[in-house]
Formats: sequence, structure tokens, C-alpha cells
Amino acid sequence: MIFIADYGAGNLHSVKKAFDYLGIKAMVSSDPRKLSGHRKVLLPGVGAFGQAIDSLNASGFTEAVLEHLDKGGQLLGICLGMQLLLGESEEMGVHKGIDLVSGKVLRFRSETDKIPQIGWNSVDLKKDCALFKGIEDHSFFYFVHSYYCEPMDSGDIAATTWFAGKNFCSAIEKNGIFAVQFHPEKSSEAGLRVLKNFAGC
Repeated sequence: MIFIADYGAGNLHSVKKAFDYLGIKAMVSSDPRKLSGHRKVLLPGVGAFGQAIDSLNASGFTEAVLEHLDKGGQLLGICLGMQLLLGESEEMGVHKGIDLVSGKVLRFRSETDKIPQIGWNSVDLKKDCALFKGIEDHSFFYFVHSYYCEPMDSGDIAATTWFAGKNFCSAIEKNGIFAVQFHPEKSSEAGLRVLKNFAGC
């Protein structure tokens, strides 16, 4: 059973429908107390970093997620849910993140590419990651974002994507923590495979 955290900043139902389509049991809950006992937790996210981290902290989900990982559980962050895992973000001021992955969330700056990045882009795999099992290198996924993650440790980077003149981190793997900047639930067969891999890894 996949626990999908509802902290007020997520595209919950499209993710839930993707798991339903795959025949994988998943539940959406706004009660962090119900997170306990689940081996796999999904942290979605759409919106602004500051509001999202405030909601996550106030709801009790930050503490619940940290306890979940301490017990050996696994976590998948999607889009803003990925960014929340880093140390801080510069989105509309400086905001502290959960700091499960050392690094910063920065805004794209480009004179040639239109920001935000909206649409399909290729993902280049940087290490053997369970999340991308059976997925070809350079496969395309669907992105919607103006900010990107910059981990301090390159070993945390599972994949990169080229946009706005840089190879930015588009996926993370670290000690049971998985995260992707793209939306797997909107990324056709490759995206569904990512969700299936998370459920099975």
C-alpha cells in the first residue's frame, strides 16, 4: 500500500488514479498518524515552496516523514515534493526545507528558453537507480516547473535533464529517498513504469 500525503499542496488524485490503473493499492490521507505502518510514502507537490513547507510542518507530516525514514521506510517526492526534500529554496524569499538532501532549490534564468519549463524533455540516467529499472536512458517525461534542485553531493543525483543552458538534477536517490522533478503520472508509459518501480523496489 502506497501512502500519499495530503498536506494541501499536491496533485493527489491524478497520482492515485495512476496507481489504480497499475493495480497498485494506494491511499490518500491528510492524517500523518496514518502514515505509520506504511513502507512506502509519496510526497506530491504543486505550488509555491514557502506555503508548501509551512503546510507540511504545521500538519505534522514533516515529523512523520522523518520518523518513517528512520524506521527504514521509503519516500518518493514528485515535483515540488522533490524540492521540499532539500535544505533551502530561493523561491519568493529564502525558505528552509526538510534537508534530507543537502542542497538548494534555485530559479532557472535564461535569455533563450521560456520559463517555466512546460512539456516533455529527456532524462539522462547518471547511476543505476531502482526507480528507472526497465526504462531506457534519454526517455522523455513531462515537466512543469520554474525552479530546480541543486544537490551538494553529486552522488545523490540519479538523473539530469538539459534546460535553460544547464544540466539540472531531475531525479534523486539517497538512502531510501527517491525524488523526481517531472510528473510520472503525466508521463505516459515511462512515467507509469517509474511509479510501478517505486511500488516494487
